[in-house]
Amino acid sequence: MKAKKNHPSVQQFKEFVKEHPKLVQEVRKGNKEWQEVFEDWYLLGENDVIWKQYKNIAEQNDDEKKSDFMTQMLSAVKKMDANTVNHHISNVSSTISTIQGLFNQFGLTKGSSQTSSSKSQQPFSFRKD
Repeated sequence: MKAKKNHPSVQQFKEFVKEHPKLVQEVRKGNKEWQEVFEDWYLLGENDVIWKQYKNIAEQNDDEKKSDFMTQMLSAVKKMDANTVNHHISNVSSTISTIQGLFNQFGLTKGSSQTSSSKSQQPFSFRKD
């Protein structure tokens, strides 16, 4: 006997329920029915706010850690002094300009490396008359 193949949305719903084990408890308690949960999931999507309460505690902690990281990053950006950042950027820019000047002075640019490699391949220059 062949196994019955479910519709792709049913498979996705099953995966969703595995990620939200508290939904199973709600249905077993009689607070909700599977049809109702499926319709809500289908209409609202799996990223809706109402599903947070049914998520696994470990996954909720992961979400909180992500939001903590973003909060820390935003507070670090707020604490930055614009003048200090501008000073560091100008220092880096002048350093890059100096290095580029040294490369140009010693002939280490892309164009000169190509001409030197072509000269080494053909030591004599022949032209047609």
